[in-house]
Amino acid sequence: MPDQIGCEPLQRCLAVVCNRQDGQALGAVVGWGGQTGLVRLGASLGSAVDRPAIPGMDLPGVSPQLFALLVASAGSSRIALVGGAVRDLLLHRVHHDPWRGLPDLDLVVEGDGTPEAAAPQLARRLANRLPSPVLSWKEHGAYGTVEMALQLPQSPESEPPSPSGPLAPAGLLPPAGDGSSGADGACGIFLLDVATARRESYPVAGENPLVSFGRLEHDLARRDFSINAMALLLEGPALLDPHGGQRDLADRKLRLLHGASVRDDPTRLLRAARYAARLGFSLALESQEQARQTLADWPWAWRPGDPPGDAPAALGTRLRMELQLLLEREPWPQALAALQQWHGLLLLDPALQADRTWRRRLRWADRLGVPLIVALAAGARDPLALAERLQLPQRQHHLLAAFLDLRQRIGREGPDGTRSPSHWTALLERRATPPLAVALALAAGVGPRRPLLRWWFRWRHLGSPVSATELMSQGVVPGPALGKRLRHLRDARLRQERC
Repeated sequence: MPDQIGCEPLQRCLAVVCNRQDGQALGAVVGWGGQTGLVRLGASLGSAVDRPAIPGMDLPGVSPQLFALLVASAGSSRIALVGGAVRDLLLHRVHHDPWRGLPDLDLVVEGDGTPEAAAPQLARRLANRLPSPVLSWKEHGAYGTVEMALQLPQSPESEPPSPSGPLAPAGLLPPAGDGSSGADGACGIFLLDVATARRESYPVAGENPLVSFGRLEHDLARRDFSINAMALLLEGPALLDPHGGQRDLADRKLRLLHGASVRDDPTRLLRAARYAARLGFSLALESQEQARQTLADWPWAWRPGDPPGDAPAALGTRLRMELQLLLEREPWPQALAALQQWHGLLLLDPALQADRTWRRRLRWADRLGVPLIVALAAGARDPLALAERLQLPQRQHHLLAAFLDLRQRIGREGPDGTRSPSHWTALLERRATPPLAVALALAAGVGPRRPLLRWWFRWRHLGSPVSATELMSQGVVPGPALGKRLRHLRDARLRQERC
């Protein structure tokens, strides 16, 4: 039958899902649809049939009760595991990538055709079936989604899979580490993101989409890349792959789902850079061409140089969130290099796209404790305008403003770095300049390097050799005179330092 489908990765996936290391079948293939990429597994055989987990869904690190409870709570509605868990499962088990840890579980449930979202109903039914109360609950009404954290006892049978075989008896996924437990019956905490299957359309490029509830196939079609548009139906189970995600996993390609992907949501380009850096994938040539052409056409209402306040707030928020994930959770040098190669830094600022110094600036910023997103924004043509468009926190606005003011002050000094330590200390500390602004100036290569380094590592830590208490015991009255005396003593101490 695999020859009829013509998909070797799928055949390999079936070999993984359907065979145990000891040669006994976990499940039998009872049907598949070649055009939709649907593979259905029959009931498990042997002792596994008596276990509380859904056949083929016994995932070490995840309570074997969880999927059974989800299917029971869904009733007649289809419910599926989607997103990164499915992608990473296939990468690990079929393509032998190292396991990257158990992600949060993203689930999609179909509605019953009414305007009411299905996910909150399912989540409430699930909560009623749980042996312990839900730890946290957050509902997003506009999109019909629920985020919940729950606690379930871990199966004593869950064991790490053997690295020597394609599938250990314990199941498909390796243990999660955190939150997992063994035969002592301890509980694990599971984070679920339950969404109602939906359609999305983008009448205005880059703005938030219009949402309507739909089928699971519609939900997969709204996603970013083919490798993220696969679903593992919990009842069956069955793998749904209508967009060739398995093929692209095998080719290690990131492929946008349709020709308007970047036009609809340009943050998908930042997401592509994240996945490229994390997974070692490349962006498919036709997707690169789509990005290049869309950026050249610039279909969005706001253009660089326009007042930052006129930029769509939703797009700015999404750009900031994706950028923070890229800089905080991914190998950012590789991710930013990929983004620049695809001309994606134009989404932030043309000067950043042309910038060839960002690696040095961000590496120094990382060492000195400067937020990387601030260090990146410092290379923009107008850093404060970019900060406003990305809606950076106020403290980061202030840091960029202090950096720009300091850059002007240092620029007026010229290239001569031989002035006295007391002169440089007064210059760098004027107007209550925050130390991180000096660190950012160092990272950005502003001014002579040596005095800034000396101030950062030594001079700023030097105080008056005589304390305020000692001066008051000598008769100095508390007030402006005391402060002036302390500053004079500190300045005398700095004059003994060498630059």
